[in-house]
Amino acid sequence: MAKKDFLKKLSTKDGIIAALAIDQRGALRRMMGDDITPEQVSEFKVLISQELTPYASSILLDPEFGWPASKKRDENCGLIMAYEKTGYDKTIVGRFPDLIDDVSVLRLKEKGAEAVKLLIYFDIDEPKEINDRKAAFVERVGSECKMEELPLFLEIIAYDGSNEDKVYNAKVKPRKVIEAMKFFADPRFGVDVLKVEVPVAMNYVEGFAEGEVLYTQEEAKAFFRQQSEATPLPFIFLSAGVSAKLFQDTLKFAKEAGSQFNGVLCGRATWAGAAETYKEKGVDAAREWLKTQGKKNISELLEVLEKTATPVKF
Repeated sequence: MAKKDFLKKLSTKDGIIAALAIDQRGALRRMMGDDITPEQVSEFKVLISQELTPYASSILLDPEFGWPASKKRDENCGLIMAYEKTGYDKTIVGRFPDLIDDVSVLRLKEKGAEAVKLLIYFDIDEPKEINDRKAAFVERVGSECKMEELPLFLEIIAYDGSNEDKVYNAKVKPRKVIEAMKFFADPRFGVDVLKVEVPVAMNYVEGFAEGEVLYTQEEAKAFFRQQSEATPLPFIFLSAGVSAKLFQDTLKFAKEAGSQFNGVLCGRATWAGAAETYKEKGVDAAREWLKTQGKKNISELLEVLEKTATPVKF
């Protein structure tokens, strides 16, 4: 099967990528508490898969805890598998990525994956020796995916390696996000879909901010347009842990700005409340939350996507 055929399987009938992300590992364990067991992490992912995949075009899982959930997904829901280890070594400058030790693209494909997701932290302004090492890393995975004819979803988390101040990072975020997208759009990387942040911190946008405003609405819309023009590749938005309402409002704002984004790979904005419920009240309560609030979140998101996202041209 060719890459484009897999991409069709991962999209809605209208060509929009409406994917559900539950590949979180470290972040999920922090949400659910230090005493959570590996078995409980897997169980929680199974709950998400059972209850929410009937409404998603595909689901993103991880090989460490996600294979049981992959078997419980809706038959019409495609499967994307993460390839990278969670997190990075904080004792080394550069936020370098690493791959899961006993996994390859071939092995993921043999177990049913229809695409591979790779996450990379990237600062366009870091020294060349850091970014060149990351470039080679993505090239290797891109070559693997090309060999196995599996689509590569590259998730880029932009950051500033010299300053962790929130306001400063919000000011430089548009350039960091857009330049990173341009960098990895080069055909040498073999990327099929970019999974990216929206180009502005919405909690600093006029009309969305509760405190300091860093961008007017027109300035923010201009950044969305610049992002859309930065690459010919399909690109989809990640939710970055914001609330379901803010994420939906952001997609509407992106559409108004003229963004040609092709869908979402949305995680916590859909199911975060279920993690808290699971932790406090157990499996049955979490399932009930997913059947009610979780279903509401993803159904509303799909309605917004139908009106805002641009179909992928296969």
